[in-house]
Amino acid sequence: MHRTLAAGIAAATLLAPLPALAQDTPSRTRVGIGPQVTPSFPGSDDVSFSPMFEFSRARGSEIFDFEAPDESIGMPILRSGPFEIGPAFNFQGARGKHEAGVELTKVDFTVELGGFANLWVVDNVRLRAEARYGVNGHEGLIGTLSGDYVARDGDQWLFSIGPRVTFAGNGYESAYFDVTPGDAITSGLPVYDADGGLHSAGAAAAYLQKIDRRWSVYGYVKYDRLLGDGKDSPIVTQLGSRDQFSGGIALFYTFGAARD
Repeated sequence: MHRTLAAGIAAATLLAPLPALAQDTPSRTRVGIGPQVTPSFPGSDDVSFSPMFEFSRARGSEIFDFEAPDESIGMPILRSGPFEIGPAFNFQGARGKHEAGVELTKVDFTVELGGFANLWVVDNVRLRAEARYGVNGHEGLIGTLSGDYVARDGDQWLFSIGPRVTFAGNGYESAYFDVTPGDAITSGLPVYDADGGLHSAGAAAAYLQKIDRRWSVYGYVKYDRLLGDGKDSPIVTQLGSRDQFSGGIALFYTFGAARD
């Protein structure tokens, strides 16, 4: 979740043929859409509105897999007991030349490709690691470590909460937090060179409540505090904020043999 509409469409395209279900095992598909707010760009004190899209599949009477609100799009290709790994991809919106309020180097819309690993240490605690690389745009490496406590009653309701830590490479930090000599001339900010390392720490929480056999409502909130070199960038200290907030709400609809 925490997905743009474009990301949701891509996920639907990727996952639509899966899983290969037996003819006598009906599948269920859950889709949803709603508004969300996220930082306009990393380090911004403004937020942007965008659609949040959900697409999930479940086999027969099985419950839908848990998804954290901020995890990237992906699907497991290898499972062994409580452990699974697979590819992951995400998108990072562009930062326009004047979006920070002064003229800075533009950062293009970025496609991030990578992978993830999940581990259920107990039935209701999941650990997750992600690493992705921006193949265009910021052209940097970004990784997250997260943990979620998950309480649920099947698909009737679900609550999750847990910490997040994010790391970023030089390319990512430089793209969003550097002030080049050219930027200093056009923006009036001092020159600044950000290195990679610890990027942020925070937490996310989500809640899903089933309304009837088909409809559910979902919402999430997330907070991150910028750390490392990013927090001291003039782009953040003079124009933005170290505190990064996200949140959204959506309606879900389930197709197929709905569970009671």
